[in-house]
Formats: sequence, C-alpha cells, structure tokens
Amino acid sequence: MAHMMYQAFLIKYAEIAIKGKNRHLFEDALVSNIRQQLKRVDGSFTVRKENGRIYVETEGDYDYEETVEALQKIFGIVGICPVVLVEDNGFDALAADVVAHVDAAYPDKNFTFKVDARRARKNYPMNSMEINAALGEKILEAFPETRVDVHSPQVMVHVEIRPMINIYSTELPGQGGMPLGTAGRAMLLLSGGIDSPVAGYMVSRRGVSLEATYFHAPPYTSERAKQKVVDLAKKVAQYSGEIKLHIVNFTDIQMYIYEKCPHEELTIIMRRYMMKIAEHFANEGNCLGLVTGESIGQVASQTMQSLAVTNAVCTLPVYRPLIAMDKQDIVHVAEKIDTYETSILPYEDCCTIFVAKHPVTKPSLKHIEKSEMHLAEKIDELYQAAIETTETMVIEAE
Repeated sequence: MAHMMYQAFLIKYAEIAIKGKNRHLFEDALVSNIRQQLKRVDGSFTVRKENGRIYVETEGDYDYEETVEALQKIFGIVGICPVVLVEDNGFDALAADVVAHVDAAYPDKNFTFKVDARRARKNYPMNSMEINAALGEKILEAFPETRVDVHSPQVMVHVEIRPMINIYSTELPGQGGMPLGTAGRAMLLLSGGIDSPVAGYMVSRRGVSLEATYFHAPPYTSERAKQKVVDLAKKVAQYSGEIKLHIVNFTDIQMYIYEKCPHEELTIIMRRYMMKIAEHFANEGNCLGLVTGESIGQVASQTMQSLAVTNAVCTLPVYRPLIAMDKQDIVHVAEKIDTYETSILPYEDCCTIFVAKHPVTKPSLKHIEKSEMHLAEKIDELYQAAIETTETMVIEAE
C-alpha cells in the first residue's frame, strides 16, 4: 500500500469529548503527549488541534509503520486515521481526489463500499446525503467492479468537509484510556512477576503517571533479578512515560522478621513492611495512591483476609486493578504490552525465597500486630536504614 500519499493522521479520541469545561486540559495533555512520543520517530511532525479534532501532519519523508506504532502507544487515542487533506476546489475536484484515494489505497477493487460524508462547514453547497450519492456514483463509474453496501460495507469512505476536506477510509485502533498526566501520580509496587507491570500499565491507562518501588534482597536476589525489574519498568514506560524507580535493600528487614516472627506469617508481615516503605516514598513523591498487582485468591497472601491485613498499614488508598482478573486475562495483557517474556525469566525475587510451607491464609489483624511486637527492638532503625540506602533512578522507555 502506498503510504506516502498520507501526509497526515486524524486522531480520534472518545472519552475526552465528554469532559465539559475541562475538556481543553485533556486535549492539551494529549497533544503534548503525542509530540513527546513522536520525538522518538524519524521525521518531522506538527500536531495541531482544530474543532474537536487533533491532526498530526508530516513534512517530507517519514516512517509510516513506526509513526503508527508510536501513536498506538499513546493513552487517550481511540482511532488513528491516515488522512488525505485537500483544499475545497468544488465538487469535481473533490470527486477526483476521492477516486484517486480509493485507487491508491485499494489495488484490488473487488469490494463493497459506502460513502459517509459530514459537513462541519454548513455553507457547503450540497448536503451530506447529496455528497454521499454523488461520490458513490463517481466511485462506481471509475471502478465498475466495486459495489455499494450501505449496511455492512467492507470499505467506508469518509469525507469530512472542514476548512480542509478530509478523506480517509482506514481507522487503526488506538489504546483508549485517558491522556497521561491528567490524573495525578501513583506508586507501583513492582516485583519481577507477571502481575505488577500489568497493574502499572492499567492504572497508567487512566491518565496516572507512575513511580515504582522494588524490594531487592541481596545476596538472596541477584543483580540479574534487579536488572529484570529495570527491564520491566522500561517496557511499561513505553506507555506510561518515564518512571522514577526506588530500589530498596530489604534483606535486613526480611532476615529480622524471619528471626522474630512465626514462619507462616512471614510473607504477610513482610508485605506490610513493603507497603509502609512504598508509602513513605509515595508521600515524598506526592503520589495519590499505591498500586499493586494483587488479585483475589491467587496466592495465600492475596485472600481477602490477607489483603485486609496488608492494607491496614497504609493511609493512602491502595489500587488493585487486577483484583478480579484471572491469571489468563493478566497474561493476555502482559503479552500485549510485551512484559510477559521478561516476567517469566527465572530470577528469584524476595517474595519467593523465604516462603513458609503452610503460610497463613486467613490472618487476623490483631494477631499479626501482636506478632509484630516481637520486632519492636530493631525494626525502626532497620526501616530508617532501608529508606536511607534506597537507590533511585529514572527509567525511560527504550
């Protein structure tokens, strides 16, 4: 398909359109996100807003596939239409342009079609029904093997009468969601597993920018395990924009809990301290909530009783976008965002090392808090030390 005939893309967005008085904030965020993403693509682009539409215009040569791929990673876009923009030089000129578009876009003319015209400029001399009929006739005349089908056409030829006339017949799907940076920040608890990167992506899709905390337990977790988490953050960053990643040395706290608390409660007490530390960095970074990859009943520490006990240490809300998803659903998203292959690499994370044979599945908060009293002597200084030795880096998309 001759892509070079498209000097522009029409960007469609759905949810933003219902935002009332704040609509322009969402549109402006989307425009700036598009500009940001396209910096990584070869070519020079102008992004402009016009009457409830966003156009990406290209100047000179550009890589079509790469451009579409970049646009398809941007939250807030529901459709990307490669579009031909032409001046209004009367109906005959328009008909010639439409026929030329159909000819170039579809080498094989055995298809059914329908013309869908819209007038954003009401001063156009024909109404949309008349434009549909007249253009349909011209296409049939030029390509006798085509047929009109108004109910389920294989090709929809869209013609929008605006300051420039828009002609397009393909709409590539976008990510949907809300533009990044329109909903505040959240702190993701990122492990090397399948779930947490997906949770980060899903929250980010609602316009939330991300920070992340990873709990590292050297020498029990290797440098490779840490690198794996950095790689996962890079993959998520392709969608979420840059991620500030906090790498916490958790070994001493973990060993201390292991020493002082009942083994079957190890995981849950450990998770409570993870939440506490993550919340500390969340508050520092003005995050409005924590995000985890937990899903009900997936493992012992994710029963509703366990989740309640884990939650009880936080004042910030904890968002769990995967809460009701099956493993298969989660894997499906992980594959789509290309984190799955990295997640299943076999490097231990700190949750897998000290797992009790029979972890407690229905802990009571009172009981867990009582067990935690055994930690009173040293836990505060270990907590401080963990925070002070945290390594923070900014992760950008590859």
